[in-house]
Amino acid sequence: MSTGTSSEGKFGRAQAWQLLTEWTQSENLRKHALAVEVCVTACGEAEADRLGLDGDERAAFLNLYTTTALLHDFDYERHPSAEEHPFVGVRELERLGWPQETRAAILGHAQYSGVPRVTHLDKALFACDELAGFLTACALVKPTKAIADVEVAGVRKKMKDKAFARGVNREDVILGAAELGVDLDAHIAFCLKAMKKRAAELGL
Repeated sequence: MSTGTSSEGKFGRAQAWQLLTEWTQSENLRKHALAVEVCVTACGEAEADRLGLDGDERAAFLNLYTTTALLHDFDYERHPSAEEHPFVGVRELERLGWPQETRAAILGHAQYSGVPRVTHLDKALFACDELAGFLTACALVKPTKAIADVEVAGVRKKMKDKAFARGVNREDVILGAAELGVDLDAHIAFCLKAMKKRAAELGL
């Protein structure tokens, strides 16, 4: 996990986490931000590999993915309505000088914002947001409450159960994978692997 190195300046992970915890008291919402961070950062690493990035360029690229994911819902606890979230948060990020790429991706993750998802970061955030929440829910109903015991087939089965984790928009999960240009099962497996690797941080 990045600790906000000097190359990330004042917009590193430490600053994103500070802003998130300042605005969000709910442990569940904080854990959701961490789960989305894990999945989005893994997408960023795969994309950085594809682009052949290394050194400072790679670090800056991944910092953008990590911080954007952490901050995507930071205003949600205070401003949960569709009229306010994520618009209030994005205005605050703009006031503080956070990058335009971060703000665009956060606006784009809300289907109702009307902001198109253009960049890989935009698409990765949307593709991981609902899915990370769903995978967490799948883990929490296991006797062990462990993400290690969650498998792709079980996730697909639970997706068909309308009564399970009804707050998760299945259509967004399906659309997210399609926009990223990846097979849904492969995307679920990819996010599961990322979350399993960092299960201790997620409390799963």
